[in-house]
Amino acid sequence: MNLHIEPESKVPIYIQVEEQIRALIAAGQLRPGDQLPTIRGLAADLRVNYNTIARVYLDLDRAGVISTQRGRGTFVAGVPDSEQMARVRQEKLQAIVRSALDEARTLGYAPGEISSVFAEGIALWRESNGE
Repeated sequence: MNLHIEPESKVPIYIQVEEQIRALIAAGQLRPGDQLPTIRGLAADLRVNYNTIARVYLDLDRAGVISTQRGRGTFVAGVPDSEQMARVRQEKLQAIVRSALDEARTLGYAPGEISSVFAEGIALWRESNGE
């Protein structure tokens, strides 16, 4: 399992890891029944705190994405359905926007400035996509 974290990102590491695992499952690179690395092993590979990966596995287990079997390991439970994927995508987008807004606020930009630049960015994006 090839995961990449960006320590400088405003997105917390546990969210980066969780989203990447979900994406690997959704893309079929991790299939139902595939075993995931141990918490300690993944934490060591990514050079992050054990508790960070433990939180990721706990959240994924609660969501039914993975299944932890004491003494056997942690396995992919199944492919998320379209509703789950839509929710994950929405949560990711909200995290991106919150991060950008937090950084802009920290740098002293006013809400009107932020809104104006955001609207310009959306307009350019639509124009480049032929919308």
